[in-house]
Amino acid sequence: MLTVLEIIKKTTEYFVGKGLDSARLNAELLIGHALGRKRMQLYMEFERPLTEAELDKIRPLVRRRAAHEPLQYIIGETEFHGLKLKVDRRALIPRPETELLVEHIATAAASAPAKRILDLGTGSGAIALALARLLPEASVTAVDRSTAALELAQENAASTGLADRVVFLCSDWFAAVPPEPYDIVVSNPPYLTAEETALTAPEVRNFEPLDALTAADAGVADLARIIAGAPAFLAPGGWLALESGIAQHARLQALCSEAGFTAVQSLPDLAGRDRFILARRG
Repeated sequence: MLTVLEIIKKTTEYFVGKGLDSARLNAELLIGHALGRKRMQLYMEFERPLTEAELDKIRPLVRRRAAHEPLQYIIGETEFHGLKLKVDRRALIPRPETELLVEHIATAAASAPAKRILDLGTGSGAIALALARLLPEASVTAVDRSTAALELAQENAASTGLADRVVFLCSDWFAAVPPEPYDIVVSNPPYLTAEETALTAPEVRNFEPLDALTAADAGVADLARIIAGAPAFLAPGGWLALESGIAQHARLQALCSEAGFTAVQSLPDLAGRDRFILARRG
């Protein structure tokens, strides 16, 4: 009979053979999830023999990860800016770098408190819910054209206790958004080219929704639509905050200036690469 430690070692070796990064961590997290244990609890049970019923819970999860299905989809959740969010194939998995976009918005709102926030392409609801928690005086409208993604975002709003703080709306960017002035318009839209998407890890290109990743016109098409449309939805002095590709900033800054934005800033991600655009409506 295999012990907990033995199955962790065997799973780690299997994952290494499948080319997975952080194989030991993946093995521990999956096995812990299957057994209802945290990692530290697993360490306390290394010598415990596993029952056949327990192994039957572990095996299908290991097969899924070996096929490069994202760990977050298998476990069914991830953390974003202090919130535990449900994740599945209805929306992209929130990335740690996007937490910086939330921080930049919070900093901007500190000097001019935001009462109304519009999150375009909300996906799992990560940005909208994080801002609702950080800025308790603000009302948040979260938009997505995918009804499946909106359902996931609403589930996350309920589980985080923020359902009364966020209004969800099905819309293709601004198309169905009421023409009311917002203090902040934020978006993490598709910004990869088709070629870039094809080069992403199999966890991304084979499992996450490609229409939430890829945009036409060198990855700028959706960003350009948002920049052009945002002034009509922003109050004077309001902020537009965007996540983007790292090679797009010169063009995006020019588009912001053409749209009448002032104080256009290019801000780096965790690796120091141009990733975020922050622009103020004049």
